[in-house]
Amino acid sequence: MSIKKTVLSAVLAGLIASPAMAWNEGGGEQDSALHLTPDHENGIEVYEVCSACHLLEGWGTEDGTFPQLAGQHFEVIIKQLADIRAGNRDNPTMYPFALESEIGGAQALADVAKYISTLPMNPDNGKGPWEEGTPEFEKGKKLYADNCVRCHGDRGEGKPEKFYPLIQGQHYKYIIRQFEWIRDGKRRNANPDMVKQIAEFSDEDMAQVINYVSRLSPPKDKVAPPGWQNPDFE
Repeated sequence: MSIKKTVLSAVLAGLIASPAMAWNEGGGEQDSALHLTPDHENGIEVYEVCSACHLLEGWGTEDGTFPQLAGQHFEVIIKQLADIRAGNRDNPTMYPFALESEIGGAQALADVAKYISTLPMNPDNGKGPWEEGTPEFEKGKKLYADNCVRCHGDRGEGKPEKFYPLIQGQHYKYIIRQFEWIRDGKRRNANPDMVKQIAEFSDEDMAQVINYVSRLSPPKDKVAPPGWQNPDFE
């Protein structure tokens, strides 16, 4: 076995041997925020801090530096914010902006998560290089059907009750980076089931399946019309 595979196997063994709660133990701020009634106006105010990177519309950047947040599930946003604040997910760029001293406590998480979840999504997210009908697209489609549908759904809609994110409409360059980090054990709050599922993906497999994901379109009622600008910040 190669050194690379030996190291990866050790990482996987540690993750899989850990109890499920190590991935999503809940409790604390996460549970508190999930059970609070969101305040829309405060959600707008808190999101203004986030908009410096994720843009006023919540669409992030096509180059993958910042993800699209608009339309993401309320539960998923709260989990990721709580994980970053608790040090369970490494994000040194975002961490200072997510602190309680910057945006507030559990109520602020509920407020901003609800606000983000209601924002209409980008009608033209960054896509991978292979269009429908190409061999690479078809291989990515099969990889998705065989490995991803059970958790992320037929159209990348996710499962909020299980904290599985919506991945449809996400920028190709962002999601491929996250996929690689999860595969290689660099994202500490990754679901161990996913780490195990994609452990044998080559870089080519990864590029092709994420190309397919980037071309999964959200439902029309979740997408902003062309030229839309967030009226809350006029």
